[in-house]
Amino acid sequence: MVETAVTKRRELVEKNQIRGCEVRLDQVSKQYTQGKETVDALDKVSLEVKAGEFLAVMGASGSGKSTLLNLVAGLDKANQGEIFLNDQAISGWKDNQLTLFRRREIGFVFQLFNLMPTLTAEENAALPLLMAGQPRSVWHPQVSDWLERVGLKSHGKHYPAELSGGQMQRIAIVRALIHQPSLILADEPTGNLDSQTGDQMLFILKEITEELGITVIMVTHDPMVAAYGHALITLKDGRILDSAAR
Repeated sequence: MVETAVTKRRELVEKNQIRGCEVRLDQVSKQYTQGKETVDALDKVSLEVKAGEFLAVMGASGSGKSTLLNLVAGLDKANQGEIFLNDQAISGWKDNQLTLFRRREIGFVFQLFNLMPTLTAEENAALPLLMAGQPRSVWHPQVSDWLERVGLKSHGKHYPAELSGGQMQRIAIVRALIHQPSLILADEPTGNLDSQTGDQMLFILKEITEELGITVIMVTHDPMVAAYGHALITLKDGRILDSAAR
């Protein structure tokens, strides 16, 4: 199934018909047990994210934002409903199939950057390619081009401890994009940045993903950050409270 989804997307890309991954949730619910209580993290959520769309998901802590990302990424399983990626239901995929899809088609951007402290900036940026077994002669020119694009070409040999928060997040963006994914999942990507640096990072992310036609789902509690999306939904207590297109 996952091979069908990946193959379908690549065929459409070759025909210049579509680039990003289409994401659809149909009546998706997720419950967690806390002691004797059952908590509805998501409650019958339905939404559609078109290929190449930048969706901002806003809500307070505990609203279900991160749960939604985890379910779309296949890192957790819904109790009810179905999630479709490129019209393929993922509920029947095995763990190794989900892992393969994430490795090939999804790029992650986290609040805490999650850079490897023992790797240089260029090695961190190249991590998906290194994990795929690509030699330096293949990945290094690609990484150099990307680092130049985000203004960090001269910082390739620096380690994370030698970089500012904004520089580390730009490295994280390159890492998320280097393997040409069809979907970016961003979890509070500006949470550890000041407002000016956060704006710069979001501008870079939106510019690049729009150019490449990549689908983005970004969760945030900040309405200023959410304003970067093409569309916006607001979650409260696991339900969609409001939605709007821009």
